Amino acid sequence: MSIFRPMNILLASNNLHKREEFSRMLSGHTLVVPSELGLHFDFEEDKATFTENALGKALALFEQAPKGFVVLADDSGLCVDALGGGPGVRTARYGMETFGRQLESAERNQFLLENLNHLQSPSERGAQFVCALALVVDTHRIFTLCESVKGSIATTSFGKGGFGYDPVFIVTEAGKTMAELSEEEKDRYSHRGCATRHLITLLGEIA
Repeated sequence: MSIFRPMNILLASNNLHKREEFSRMLSGHTLVVPSELGLHFDFEEDKATFTENALGKALALFEQAPKGFVVLADDSGLCVDALGGGPGVRTARYGMETFGRQLESAERNQFLLENLNHLQSPSERGAQFVCALALVVDTHRIFTLCESVKGSIATTSFGKGGFGYDPVFIVTEAGKTMAELSEEEKDRYSHRGCATRHLITLLGEIA
């Protein structure tokens, strides 16, 4: 039987939205971001897969991590069937080629909706949210896992919660956009929630 051991987890991101979600789901563990420890962390997410990006971030930050911390990295994104699986690993940079700058979340969502205007049925607007996690415990114990949630792209934004593409992604199982879900529902249905449940099991096995 595994025994709960609280861990000091350094998240390979300064995204406070992600930190909030992970802190909620990893209750009992201490979760900090690099800026809180005075660390400068910037990683170019230029790999072909979510898992490669997550692993690259985790390994890069582990080189700076103080003793007693494990490093957790996340790379998540939206894969839209009608866009050939895009924007995929370029989720946060979607629209840059068109506008010549990084768009704000609301602008990216609107750009996505405009690009799918010609498709009306949910079956034509199928999509998946994907979350890859990488955990570095020490130089020998390095773990990755990946999960996804099925859904479709709404025809307009709904909901006030969440962040990023949450207002335009309808979770099939819930019948609502990610932004309409309560925190408890989001943790249950989301790609990050599914991946984190596997992570919790893994953390319980680490001595």
